Amino acid sequence: MNPSHSRADRARMWMPFLFAALLIVVPQRAARALDTHGSVYGASADRAVLNRSLMSAIAAAHAAIPAFSRQTKLACSVCHYQFPELTPFGRMFKLNGYTMTGLTSIVAPNDTASDPSLKLSPIPQMAAMFMVSGTHTGKELPGTQNNTAEFPQQASLFLGGQISPTVGIFSQFTYEPDAGTFGIDNTEFRYADHHEVAGHDLLLGLTLNNNPSMQDLWNTLPAWGYPFIGSGTAPGPMASTLLEGGLSQAVIGLGAYSMWDSQLYAEVSAYRSAPQGAALPADSTAVNTTSGLAPYWRIAWQHNFAADYLMLGTFGLHAELYPAGVSGLTNQFTDWGFDGQYEHPSGDGAIIARARWTHESQHRNADFYAANPASQSLDNNLASLNANVSWATSLKYGLSLGYFQTTGTADALMYQPGAVTGSANGSPDSQGLMGELTYNVWQNLRLGVQYVAYTKFNGGTTGYDGSGRSATDNNTLYTYMWVAF
Repeated sequence: MNPSHSRADRARMWMPFLFAALLIVVPQRAARALDTHGSVYGASADRAVLNRSLMSAIAAAHAAIPAFSRQTKLACSVCHYQFPELTPFGRMFKLNGYTMTGLTSIVAPNDTASDPSLKLSPIPQMAAMFMVSGTHTGKELPGTQNNTAEFPQQASLFLGGQISPTVGIFSQFTYEPDAGTFGIDNTEFRYADHHEVAGHDLLLGLTLNNNPSMQDLWNTLPAWGYPFIGSGTAPGPMASTLLEGGLSQAVIGLGAYSMWDSQLYAEVSAYRSAPQGAALPADSTAVNTTSGLAPYWRIAWQHNFAADYLMLGTFGLHAELYPAGVSGLTNQFTDWGFDGQYEHPSGDGAIIARARWTHESQHRNADFYAANPASQSLDNNLASLNANVSWATSLKYGLSLGYFQTTGTADALMYQPGAVTGSANGSPDSQGLMGELTYNVWQNLRLGVQYVAYTKFNGGTTGYDGSGRSATDNNTLYTYMWVAF
């Protein structure tokens, strides 16, 4: 867990994209969503990890009117146990390109159903999100005031939904008060279409996005992983893998993906630097610019066991970055790991367990051979573990417990002493526990309290920074209001 002041490291706080989008964008490819046998894109409705009465209501609505449209007045809980934790249908909505809708589209006068040239939504496809928060740390940061209030902590506008029958968009624009800026946030264009192969369903798709892992369907990878929200002012560990927000909103990536029989997902993407607020084309002032393409890959298998659901996956990213400018030696990062998600239906929701382990190999040519070296070692490693369990058995209340850990090669040049954010022994190791209690006043309005307890911070427990600060001094009590509308 790594709260930070930057937009790149706060990507995990922006998970509610689908929640907000679903408030204003509704399923489009209704005929495929539920067929006459009650299946959802090939998955039996009675085996989906959803409240069975809700699934029956959806099927009944589809029999009479366009499914999952705004006009059906189906609640946010169709796609979320509690936002932003996606149900199987919520994952289907994203997988199929944000294109499902039951609204009557605006079409060209001479178009035919088989060959349309225009399909526009009759309503503006917009939504908004607003966060207000308060932060208290175990000990105030030197020279600062404790009990920080943020109003807003973040404010976002969303544009999303169908562009054509097979192409959709999700885009987020965010204001951050600490930077005083309003800019592009996570954004994705997605194409998806189904094909029948020897009696099996094969979905093929394309994704164009600006944050590796934002295109993922599960709440395990960094862009949409737990914690879904966190303090923007509390200190966080100094080390994290590149995949954990290091390239978010600073690249553009094109990828191809497939889903076979709603069970096996595979994706390959490639990213190239596309920085915001920097000179273009990239020149000597550029930082952390990709050399060539940075490949990203993802494989995941999902299955329903009676009522329970299981996903097991693997993922990876390789990038060569110029730390400064666009020539000379590069630093190479290779991230790979495993993840899993288990869901057990309970009450109106589910008990959900998630875990992700990531290993990063670093080959720091540019830092090691620089005139003023920034790394003691040519080769370093990092590993991170994030595991959590959520009880979202009611639409009103939720409880989450999590554990996080980062370990890596000690390096006195990379991890130097410094008040609060430094490491006295050159170690990047951090670990801790997190607990969160939420109350949903409405399905789109949440009040929450979160506590983060560190057992190690930047390599130590007491005097970890070389200035006398202890890991427990960074323990964080965080309260918030989170609303999307």
